[in-house]
Amino acid sequence: MEDQPSKWKIIKKIFKRGGKPIALLIDGPNILRRVAGDQVRLEYIEDAARELGKIQVAKVFLNRHAPEKLLQAISNSGFNPVVALGDIHVAMAMETMIILNESNVKTLIIASRHARAAIMLRKAKEQGLETVAIGFDPGFSIALQNTADYVFKLKTPKHKGSST
Repeated sequence: MEDQPSKWKIIKKIFKRGGKPIALLIDGPNILRRVAGDQVRLEYIEDAARELGKIQVAKVFLNRHAPEKLLQAISNSGFNPVVALGDIHVAMAMETMIILNESNVKTLIIASRHARAAIMLRKAKEQGLETVAIGFDPGFSIALQNTADYVFKLKTPKHKGSST
């Protein structure tokens, strides 16, 4: 993420009060990809999330074509890989509802670039959770960015990002 010290410090203070529990849901096929020759890595997203509080739920959603090595790497990174038999966004939405109803999470972070993830953030906001969208350009949905309380754009070599 691009360094914007004053804004970033304010956001960190808001989230760090009490080490708020966080749920981090990652749209694997949409986020874990090569951009301009560089691989977007789970560590980048995890580092951003850890700055905002304590990660209580960390899941990466993948489709049924995900290679076994990818599943193993995700698991070795401390994330729970979830293989969706159908649409990934449906599986993410179902997980969001479980989180809203069965956990003490105070912040929902969704790493995706797809507008379909916006409804999950809206529902979380209705339940009083703070919301964060993490993504990168090109293709980072404006609807998703406008729905989230906070937006973090990951840097890619050709498209320098920023946090807002």
